Amino acid sequence: MPVNTLAPGQLRAEFARRLSEMYGREVPAYTTLVEVSRAVNTEVLQRSGADAERLGSITRVTAERHGAIRVGTPEELHQVARIFGALGMHPVGFYDLRDAAASAVPVISTAFRPIEAEELAHNPFRVFTSMLTPADPRFFTSELRAELEAFLARRRLFGPELLELADRAEHDRQLCETDAERFLELAVGAFELSTEPVDKRWYETLEQVSAVAADIGGVTSTHINHLTPRVLDIDALYQRMSERGIEMIDAIQGPPRWNGPDVLRRQTSFRALAEPRRMRAPDGTVSTGALRVRFGEVEARGIALTRNGRARYDRLLEEYGDAPEPEVWQRNFPATERGLLEEDLAYFTYRLRADRPRDSRPPANLAGLLDEGWVRAEPIVYEDFLPRSAAGIFQSNLSGKGTRDNSRAATEYDLDWLSSVIDRDIQDPFTGYERQQNTSIAEIARQLGISEDLVPNTSTERKHG
Repeated sequence: MPVNTLAPGQLRAEFARRLSEMYGREVPAYTTLVEVSRAVNTEVLQRSGADAERLGSITRVTAERHGAIRVGTPEELHQVARIFGALGMHPVGFYDLRDAAASAVPVISTAFRPIEAEELAHNPFRVFTSMLTPADPRFFTSELRAELEAFLARRRLFGPELLELADRAEHDRQLCETDAERFLELAVGAFELSTEPVDKRWYETLEQVSAVAADIGGVTSTHINHLTPRVLDIDALYQRMSERGIEMIDAIQGPPRWNGPDVLRRQTSFRALAEPRRMRAPDGTVSTGALRVRFGEVEARGIALTRNGRARYDRLLEEYGDAPEPEVWQRNFPATERGLLEEDLAYFTYRLRADRPRDSRPPANLAGLLDEGWVRAEPIVYEDFLPRSAAGIFQSNLSGKGTRDNSRAATEYDLDWLSSVIDRDIQDPFTGYERQQNTSIAEIARQLGISEDLVPNTSTERKHG
């Protein structure tokens, strides 16, 4: 009798679904956020028709989530990579949030997600994963670092059974139903909020440095900090949530709303909630306190920008701050997708049109193929994150700014260091977009029998992107 198995994509979809159910039970306001997102998406689809699905089908958008977790050590990050590897999720991007916000955010991050277009279309679940940096003397004295590292070394976030199942799932590219059920049970359970009492003195010691440091290193477990649905009109959602009496952060972060193509990523959230937690005092007595560490983020995703486009975006932030006015944006970015394409500012997938000419030779250049109706350009959705926006969300939900001694030299971390820690190549975000775009153009060139020199963005791929 055949044994049913679950492939990584199926495990990923089921993990995301169960994680969403668990988080909704723990944070009811998240369920409200999901309900409002779905209502807004339905209205946009009814209003805009096919244009609403230009950056992904409504089925994908409705199911789409990204989570955020925080770990304390390289070993914990390595174990997380094994768990997400079982789900067909790969590390993409290196994010250093230590200097991306005014508040003390002593973490470096990567994001685990699918990297193949088909897997992204099936279920694009992502987890933005941050690791604490106790070795950075700007945040931690040598004495506090030693105490923190000793605390972290004593805890175990993920049990051996979970890790063994994860390794088998990644190696075999599947798990039988029984093992899959056990793996999912353990994996979801690993990110539930613990009921174990928090050491009040130790937590408050770290909180003086950074609320993020306390959330990571002040407890014996990890948990989902937020789970983010995707919405097609984030401005409408922001207004709806406020009308329901849910306190939102002050602004929508990322590019402004304007009358041109949406690019990169916009995000906002409701404020971190005061959640009851059991606290243990120095004398051993346990009482109920409250911690503000989890919040409800929501995102709207746009077109992925090329290296040129991203450089232009970053210059705008440097010149005008984190929220450029629409007028500023309009002066610096084309108002159409074709304009983005022609200025090499955004990535597109190119496909032959069914109604293309049949009685003439195709032009030997991409612009001609577009103009004469041979091919169409479909925008590639931005699947990644923005450091300043990520740090901004962290900062907007902190109760205090913490401390940072800028007279001390920062400890250096980079993509290669992080890659060696998790023993996996970390892809540069641009590499995947370039590969998807260039592969589509090469295929068009093959089908039409013309030069592959059509490819507009050829990159030399390094070991890590």
